[in-house]
This record gives sequence, C-alpha cells and structure tokens, in this order.
Amino acid sequence: MTGKETIVEPRLEKELPTKLIQLLMKRITDIAVSVFALVVLLPLCVVIVALICLDSPGAPIYRQKRVGKKGNFFQIYKFRSMHIGTPELPTNEMQLLPSRITKFGQILRRTSLDELPQLINILKGEMSLVGPRPALYNQIELTSQRLQAGVLDFAPGITGWAQINGRDELSDITKVEFDKWYVDNWHYFLDWKIIFATVRAVLSRRGAI
Repeated sequence: MTGKETIVEPRLEKELPTKLIQLLMKRITDIAVSVFALVVLLPLCVVIVALICLDSPGAPIYRQKRVGKKGNFFQIYKFRSMHIGTPELPTNEMQLLPSRITKFGQILRRTSLDELPQLINILKGEMSLVGPRPALYNQIELTSQRLQAGVLDFAPGITGWAQINGRDELSDITKVEFDKWYVDNWHYFLDWKIIFATVRAVLSRRGAI
C-alpha cells in the first residue's frame, strides 16, 4: 500500500452524513415554505405594494447590498419602509438620526412584513429562513468578526438566534456570540424552534426580525 492512510474518528464519520442530510432537509424546507408563503400571501403583497405607492413616491421594492455566505455580496429585497434617499446605515445608527420611516413603513416594520420579499432571496439560494441576519456591505467590523468566528459558513436568514435574543439592541460582539452559538450547535429542529419563537415575538408585537 502506498501513501498515508487517513484516520477518521468513528464519531466524525457518523456525524458527517447526518449533518449533510439535515442541511438538505433545511434547503428543502426553505424552498417548500417560501413557495407556499408566496402563493398564500400574494394578495397581501399586492395590497402592500399599492399602499406603499400611495404613501410615498418611489419603488415599492427596495434592494440593498448585503453580506452573504462566505462573505459574498448579494442584493436583499425588502418592501420599502423609508423615504427615497435614506442613507444605508445599521438600525442602531439610524435611530440617532431624524426618522426617515414612512407612515405605512412604521406598520411594515412593526409587523415585520417588510421582510416578505426575502422569500425570493431564499428561492435564489442567497438566504435561508433561519440564519445569521445579513450585515450591510459597509458593516466591515461586524463582517470581519463573523468571518473569524466561522459564522458566514451558513447562509444568512430572515430570522436567527440573535434576533430572538435581542435583535438590534445587541452589540456587534454579542450578535457574533449568538450567531456562533447557532452555527456550533445547529441542527434541523433548532431552526424550527427559532421560527416558532419568531412567530410568537411578531404576534406579541415585540418583533424579532
């Protein structure tokens, strides 16, 4: 026999196919839920588009450059909740400025309905239902911390572990800690736990996305 034999721990040998199966289940769930939600919520989306157009001038769908899996950039889709020309800043920094949120945008944000177009990002394979929330392209420090922690090995999500544990009031360091915990402890049913916790938060008007 030539060459070196590779020794694989039995535990790792068993865990690898199990994780691959769960990742496949995650992707199938992403697609199935997104298609179902888009079909069921299409009439609502049409109403939202009309109300956005009536509320303020500008396109109803807003595109923004975000950081995706492995640090690659992608265009995230959202229903526009702010006036045209609003600077692209993290939410905690935007809160320090005079509000640029439209009247109907306040409702969209309070109910998290502005996130619905991200179902298209999921179908395109750029996002998942659950994962670390995608940072803005100019959040360099946060992106650097996530890369070092291995957080960006997962696709970004509409909601995530950090979102149900504090959302925007969390510091970047704390967000990365929550995101790393999610990546290190991820399993298929953890995603469902986060989804149900998100639904409860949104219905209670506490918000989680």
